[in-house]
Amino acid sequence: MSAPVLEVEDLKKHFGLKKKLFLRETQAIKAVDGVSFSIGPGETLCLVGESGCGKSTVGRLILRLIEPTSGTVKLDGEDMTAVATSDLRPFRRKVQMIFQDPYASLNPRLNAGTIVAEPLENYGELSRSQREARVEALFGKVGLRPDAMRKFPFEFSGGQRQRLGIARALALSPSLIVADEPVSALDVSVQAQVLNLLMDLQEEMGLAYLFISHDLGVVEHIGHRIAVMYLGRIVEIAGKEELFREPRHPYTRALIAAAPVPDPRAKRERIVLEGDVPSPVNPPSGCTFHTRCPFAFARCRVETPVLTQRASGHWASCHLEEG
Repeated sequence: MSAPVLEVEDLKKHFGLKKKLFLRETQAIKAVDGVSFSIGPGETLCLVGESGCGKSTVGRLILRLIEPTSGTVKLDGEDMTAVATSDLRPFRRKVQMIFQDPYASLNPRLNAGTIVAEPLENYGELSRSQREARVEALFGKVGLRPDAMRKFPFEFSGGQRQRLGIARALALSPSLIVADEPVSALDVSVQAQVLNLLMDLQEEMGLAYLFISHDLGVVEHIGHRIAVMYLGRIVEIAGKEELFREPRHPYTRALIAAAPVPDPRAKRERIVLEGDVPSPVNPPSGCTFHTRCPFAFARCRVETPVLTQRASGHWASCHLEEG
């Protein structure tokens, strides 16, 4: 079995709050509160959950765009959290990001060829002619014509812009790509094209993806394993087929039940969640989901469930699963 490309262990990020100016921090927003997972070569792990659950924060922590409060992030076996910010340059080329907004993530002052060539120029390992050849090859890989290198971002459609973002992410031949809602801003037909492109590139180049999304239809198409987040924690993680066939956590069941299906005659279980997502500043005691869970009982209110293996490769944190 191949060694994991990415290993995340007990990762936490707490943002301090201040009650008044010049006073010491008294509370913290627990945006990410003890997340652990791994991703192997050529594997796509999808991170799903409601808005505000901490998905995008996990992606930024892995990239060291923000500093973790605690925990470790290992890339190809090396601990990135133990490296000083000034020494991160060798790691930066191994992990790249595809952003959610293809309009805001590209510099409008640069033409497309310069945008894709910029990472190569920053590392300065290729001559100008070699960079141009590399950029032209990347354009072909993502389905853009070579003459598009001279165009500016405003001259592209949304799908073409996202292809440009993918080409930029591939420039340094990374082993891991963090894709943060990469198709949510695109039309449905274009979404399918971009997803299929990502899957083809993964098969060709052996890339590992951390794919962040709230759309279960997208996740079911592209993912190999799925991790479900709620209020800063992973509550369930399993292979795609296993999770959709037999979800073990009530929150996962509710997400699947809420996803639309194309057949109007299809009947499925309905789980209605009462109330709003609790504040990460003051999360509920015990299981953080118990305030909305239709199956909660006394133990859920006082004891925090542990993410435990329920079947081969299937982990869930729920007292109900413990009988």
